[in-house]
Amino acid sequence: MGASFLITLREGLEIALVLAILLGYLAKTGKRDRMRGVAIGAGAATIVCIIAGVIVHALTSGLTGKAEPAVEGTLSLLAAIVLTWMILWMRKNARNMGGELRSRLDGATTIGAVAVIAFVAVAREGFEATLFLLGAEAGNSSGTQVVIGGLLGLVVAAVIGVLVYRYGKNIDLRTFFRYTGVLLIFFAAGLVGKAVHEFSDLLELSNGWLFGSAWTIASGPLATGFVHDFLEGMFGWSSEPERIRVVAYFAYLVPVLWIFLRPDAPQSAAFATEPTDAARIHTPMAAERR
Repeated sequence: MGASFLITLREGLEIALVLAILLGYLAKTGKRDRMRGVAIGAGAATIVCIIAGVIVHALTSGLTGKAEPAVEGTLSLLAAIVLTWMILWMRKNARNMGGELRSRLDGATTIGAVAVIAFVAVAREGFEATLFLLGAEAGNSSGTQVVIGGLLGLVVAAVIGVLVYRYGKNIDLRTFFRYTGVLLIFFAAGLVGKAVHEFSDLLELSNGWLFGSAWTIASGPLATGFVHDFLEGMFGWSSEPERIRVVAYFAYLVPVLWIFLRPDAPQSAAFATEPTDAARIHTPMAAERR
C-alpha cells in the first residue's frame, strides 16, 4: 500500500501541476473559453489509462507455471526502468516543462487542440502510474492494497494540487520531489531485485553461491506481519533473499541514488523551477480573484 500511495501521490501531483500550468496560462492570456478543452483532454486520458490498466491486469493475473515469473519479472524490470527514467528526467527537465506547455498552448487555436495537449500530458503521467502500480502488485502487494494505496495517493495529490493552484507562490515543491524521488529509487531497487528473483526462478537457477540465501529471518516483525509486508511492498524486502537479489538491489541503488543526489548546481536548480512556474501563473489569478 505504501508504494502505490507514493506512486499515485507523486504522479498525481505532477498531473495537477500540468493542469495548473495549462489552466493558469489560458486564464492569463484571456483564453478562458478554451479551458473546457483541458477538462475534456484530462478526463479522456484518465478513462483511457484506467481501461488500459484493467486490461493489462486481467491479462497478467492468475498466471501459472513459467508464465508467472516471466510476466512478473518483466513487469518489475520494465516498471523499474521507466520509473528511473521518469525520476532522472524530472530532475533534469522540470525547469522546461512549464515553458513547453505554454508554447504548445500558444499554437492551440481551438478547444479540440487544447484537449489534445491536455490528453497527451495527462496520459503520459497516467500510463506511467499504471505501469508502476502493476509493478507494485508484482512486487507482492495485493491488488486490494494497491488500489487502496493508489486512491489515497490520488486524493492527497488532488488536495496538494488545489493548494498549489491557489497558493503556488508560497509552496516549495523542491523538497517534496527530492524526498519522494529518493523513496521511489529505493522502490525501484526493490523491483530490480524482484525481477532478478523471478528470472532466476524462470531459468531454474538455484545452484552456486549467488543463489544461496544472504540471510534468513524466521521470526519477528521482519519475518511476518505488518512491518514485513510494508517493507516488502515498499522496498522489496525479503526475509530470505538470494545473494544475487541483494547484489542486484545495491548494484542499482548505489549508482542511481548517487546520480540523483549529486551536487550538480545546474541540474539541482531544476527542482526549484517548477514551483516558480506555478507561482508565476497563479499570482495574477490570485490577484484577479482578490
